[in-house]
Amino acid sequence: HGLNASGRSPSSLTLERLLELGLERIPERGALSVSVPGAVDGWCELHTRFGRLPLGELLAPSIEYAREGFPVTDVIADAWATGARELESHPGFAEVFMPGGRAPGLGEPFVNLGLARAYELIADEGRDGFYDGAIAAGIEQCVRGDGGYLGREDLRAHRSEWVEPVSSTYRGWRVFELPPNGQGIAVLQMLNILEGFELGSLEWGSAEHLHLLIEAKKLAFEDRARFYADPAFAAVPVERLVSKDYAAARRASIDLDVAAPAPTHGGLAAGAGDTVYLATADPEGNMVSLIQSNYMGFGSGVTVAPFGFGLQNRGSQFALERSHANAYAPGKRPFHTIIPAFAMCEGQALLAFGVMGAAMQPQGQVQVLTNMLDFDMDLQAAGDAPRARHEGSTEPTGAPQLPGGGTVHLEPGFDAAAIEGLRRRGHRIEPMGSRAAFGGYQAIRRDLRRSMYLGASESRKDGLAAGY
Repeated sequence: HGLNASGRSPSSLTLERLLELGLERIPERGALSVSVPGAVDGWCELHTRFGRLPLGELLAPSIEYAREGFPVTDVIADAWATGARELESHPGFAEVFMPGGRAPGLGEPFVNLGLARAYELIADEGRDGFYDGAIAAGIEQCVRGDGGYLGREDLRAHRSEWVEPVSSTYRGWRVFELPPNGQGIAVLQMLNILEGFELGSLEWGSAEHLHLLIEAKKLAFEDRARFYADPAFAAVPVERLVSKDYAAARRASIDLDVAAPAPTHGGLAAGAGDTVYLATADPEGNMVSLIQSNYMGFGSGVTVAPFGFGLQNRGSQFALERSHANAYAPGKRPFHTIIPAFAMCEGQALLAFGVMGAAMQPQGQVQVLTNMLDFDMDLQAAGDAPRARHEGSTEPTGAPQLPGGGTVHLEPGFDAAAIEGLRRRGHRIEPMGSRAAFGGYQAIRRDLRRSMYLGASESRKDGLAAGY
């Protein structure tokens, strides 16, 4: 089963109005970037279809943490301080997220009584407690007060969508992703391209290995920028994009010795991107792969202060070119970066996994999977291994690719020979300031032989693998 809970753009805001405002892109902060928050409806859909415990019982621990407080961790404290410097002037932000006039530091407790009230309303009234009532009125007031257009009618109309996951095979495994408006099929495209190379015969972390990962990403991301969009508004050629023959044609453009300076999207006909990931499993073999995100740390910066939460800025991921598949339209879902993943082998559901990190998500998923399936790493080692990140592809917003084939960032752990080999092929290598930029991985793998689950958690960010 696949569930797309992403929200749509305001029904009262048009592309013409955005262009009248003189915008070339929707701002990443502020109320114009806000689309309908869909997470709560997604929770309620999952609960209605598969849940066994009362919603109030499920939300009780979150209500307690919000009311009593929890200590802020190292990773979150750093990100919080950075976000606060940028967003403290946005409506409601400082009131909720800067108690005492500053961001809470490492180990300090953070209490959010407004969020506790919001969870209590959801526990008592279900989805309507969020989308049609005091919370909805608060969202509308905050957005409209900041010059935005999202209103109660947009919130009331929102519904999550059950979708058929898209899949492809790799080394005997079948990998599943959600279809667009997200970027999940980029993982399948990259794996299909890489399938034609014997990665396992290469030295892990060598220039030859990394070059193939980077070039496959560059090809898939040009298609991502050109074709991925809300299928209710654009004809997205999903079946063709994830086909093996299309991958073979794309693979043929890879030069083993030279980095592509300006890759293009494939010749297909098209019609006229902060994140939390979790995987969970139960004794009956049910597994869930779930991801949600405010995007860019604190989202839009617009904060519904009485209820203690900020609004995301996913609307900033629309293009403002009329002919673009991802062009803004009222009631349309923007391109999304968040992608939960799943994998099966021999007809058995065995792996729920994800890698947080905007454009790093497909790259991280592919690196983790190939570490396991080509290089025989175990679940934790596959995530702990150093990662590469390529930046500079054309964006779904219409932003052009960077000249010279973009930039490659490498974590510490790759040897000098590999780095020099990449430079000889024409890759521009630059340092990355934070390990967190290489993604946040979590996974659960089902071990049928031993009748148990194995868990793995990210060493770069806050995370935990736990069983009971």
